[in-house]
Amino acid sequence: MPAPTPDLISPRSPRVTAARRLGKRSFRGKERLFLAEGPQAVREAGAQPDTLVELFATLDAAERYADIVGEARAVGARVHLASEQVIADISTTVTPQGLVGVCRFIDTPFTQVLAARPRLVAVLAHVRDPGNAGTVLRCADAAGAEAVVLTDASVDLYNPKAVRASVGSLFHLPVAVGVPVEEAVAGLRGAGVRVLAADGAGRHDLDDELDKGTMGGPTAWVFGNEAWGLPEETRALADAVVRVPLHGRAESLNLATAAAVCLYASARAQRAPGGCRTTTGS
Repeated sequence: MPAPTPDLISPRSPRVTAARRLGKRSFRGKERLFLAEGPQAVREAGAQPDTLVELFATLDAAERYADIVGEARAVGARVHLASEQVIADISTTVTPQGLVGVCRFIDTPFTQVLAARPRLVAVLAHVRDPGNAGTVLRCADAAGAEAVVLTDASVDLYNPKAVRASVGSLFHLPVAVGVPVEEAVAGLRGAGVRVLAADGAGRHDLDDELDKGTMGGPTAWVFGNEAWGLPEETRALADAVVRVPLHGRAESLNLATAAAVCLYASARAQRAPGGCRTTTGS
């Protein structure tokens, strides 16, 4: 006798309706909840204390990712088996992967970021594209940054595209949101962090800064808008405006690529003899 098919949550369930609404910023802000789509994001959310609230999974995904579903249940998340159509209705992707988690907001107060005395920070000022924001967050995580700051002029951290582009890195490091850029720069400088603005028209060359040995201390990189970079008033706040040298014939680098180059340059300098990470023994 074949095993009975598990009951699926109704498409008209209030839980489905509530999850679907989280695709809109106004509902995310009101409920302080956001969506994490796909196995990697759900796995990382489940690994964080008190973060994953609910999980919607197709039967196929529940079987394929049984470990993730089991971990979700273990941390107290409500697990709903759902049809592919329900997952498609909740998801914001064209080709959903069968798992959609509902998570609590996890941003960190800026004062807490400063209290931790970070040595490498990415500041996203005027970054409006959610995919770019998520990708820079992923780059910061990979480079070993201790924090990311999104200014009040930047995109919503919990935009589904930003969450997806971070590929789980959103759950790995503190992220402060809604901080005015002037406050961000002043606070970081007060915490002993050198603030560098990344701009293609910068007076200082990244290679020269590395050669001079000025990159080994605690550093925050300020990254600007995808199309028009950093406004003059923001560049004026920084200790230096630094350009990534273009040794070939390319006109420029996109935001995420430039961010990766800058963050990894700092990470390498900080780990070199005399850098701030070698003197602390970490």
